[in-house]
Amino acid sequence: MIHFARLYAALDGTNATSAKVDAMARYFAETPAADAAWAAYFLTGRRLTRLVPHRAIGRWTLAITGLEEWLLGECYAVVGDGAETAALVLDAIPSQPAAPLSLAEWLEQRILPLRHAVPERQQQEVLGWTRELDRWERFTLFKVLSGEFRTGVSQTLVVRALAQAASLPPEVVAARLTGDWTPSAAWYRSVVTTDVTDADRSRPYPFFLASPLDEAVRGAAALEQSVGDRQEWQVEWKWDGIRAQLIVREGHVFLWSRGEDAITERFPEVATAARDLADGTVLDGEILAFRDGAPLSFAALQQRIGRRLHVQRKARDVPVVFMAYDLLEHGGADIRMLPLSERRTRLETVVGRLPAAGPVAPVAHGRLPFDDDVPPASGVGAHDAPIQLSTALDGTWAELAALRDSSRSRSVEGLMIKRLSSPYGVGRKRGDWWKWKIAPHTVDAVLIYAQPGSGKRASLLTDYTFGLWDRGELVPVAKAYSGLTNDEIAEMDRWIRRHTVERFGPVRHVEPAHVFELGFEAIARSSRHRSGIAVRFPRMLRWRRDKTPAEADTLETLRTMIYPSSRERIRSSSR
Repeated sequence: MIHFARLYAALDGTNATSAKVDAMARYFAETPAADAAWAAYFLTGRRLTRLVPHRAIGRWTLAITGLEEWLLGECYAVVGDGAETAALVLDAIPSQPAAPLSLAEWLEQRILPLRHAVPERQQQEVLGWTRELDRWERFTLFKVLSGEFRTGVSQTLVVRALAQAASLPPEVVAARLTGDWTPSAAWYRSVVTTDVTDADRSRPYPFFLASPLDEAVRGAAALEQSVGDRQEWQVEWKWDGIRAQLIVREGHVFLWSRGEDAITERFPEVATAARDLADGTVLDGEILAFRDGAPLSFAALQQRIGRRLHVQRKARDVPVVFMAYDLLEHGGADIRMLPLSERRTRLETVVGRLPAAGPVAPVAHGRLPFDDDVPPASGVGAHDAPIQLSTALDGTWAELAALRDSSRSRSVEGLMIKRLSSPYGVGRKRGDWWKWKIAPHTVDAVLIYAQPGSGKRASLLTDYTFGLWDRGELVPVAKAYSGLTNDEIAEMDRWIRRHTVERFGPVRHVEPAHVFELGFEAIARSSRHRSGIAVRFPRMLRWRRDKTPAEADTLETLRTMIYPSSRERIRSSSR
């Protein structure tokens, strides 16, 4: 445990990418395989299901230190992290080092068995352990127990560190880290050994990610200047769904999300259709809520994402398709290093052989995705095949720029621009794949509530709630915490403290004096919000110092941005 705690401290103590990679590489090179496996598990963002009740660590800290609850609450308000607060407060308890245990021994012999212990036993065990540990070891222990283990490193950095320690190509390590795996010494050796044979046929490939085009790229001239000759690029819609890989190997079908969740059982119509694909096929694409040749909103897809029960019934209400846009494995051969143009030709052949399959072209069919006045097609049409081919769009840069402007009415997010000569890489590599998203929805809203941030922002009021006018009252519509500079955050923090009207725990109700332009990606009706509206990915675009609160937008302004809901379209389509 002590070596992993020291690694955690080293990662927390630097913002330098190279320093983080070097620290992890040294750890992987020097530590036993079983410990390295568990370290990789946590560093790649995986975490154990919460082992103890959420508030248990706070209660146990009070029990061992004798502090008043209000004092621990004040400490938490400053620190902003429960595990860190407990570790700092426990400095008052002297450490009495015992025989050290490895990280794997800690987890497998001590921590994991806690899941089956009664609360009294959990408290006795954890408080006994804290007496053996120093501050960073206690902090690490509490992070693992709470299931809130975050290290500030991306999976890409972990891949680089493992590759450096094992003298392997990063793309090989990245492939071996994908999919489901259990941390063990044997697993770790399979990751770093040069002659390993991958026996897990369900495993997806690492996803290749697009980079956003600069926001200054607004039209055809700027686009051509940024990316070059149109003939060098393939252009597609940027679909608004779940990025996924569809795998058919050895007679089995697997569907993986980009977050490396196995989602095969949640989308049975896609899995069933995939049985018509040849063995040794891996498709990259997007899962979309889809009906009558057009995508539904992401809000409709959300009804399927977390669904584990009554899947078939929900599938009838919210049908989905797998929109394929790349072929990664063909006939059992990894073809990712072939140019996109060659992969695309093969993809068209593979998907074209499927029953009732065909490309979807929102440009051609002319129907807007939320147009309920258009009579629905009877039954399931050819364009509703569960596996579809994402259309490669024709046209000049000028024509495509104009087409992009219609994206929102088609329930897409803009355009994807991919270099025809590009291989399928790993992670985000700038220059080959670009995403040219449409401008966000915007409203001018009034700051009405604020509360402290978390982590390093725990002492600053950085999390804001904004409202819009409705019948003379400001109604909360969105929460946002990103978009301001550090200087603006400090200025706003000082102002909020001087102009708090009342407090509700950590939340401050402030005078309605400041207007901010908010941006967000999508909007939908919601019965869970007082405003009746939910917005997706809200963030602050700018501080409107030129506007007074009276000039902010109304709730009705926001309502006009809502297309008919997915549920209404679904009902309309089934009439």
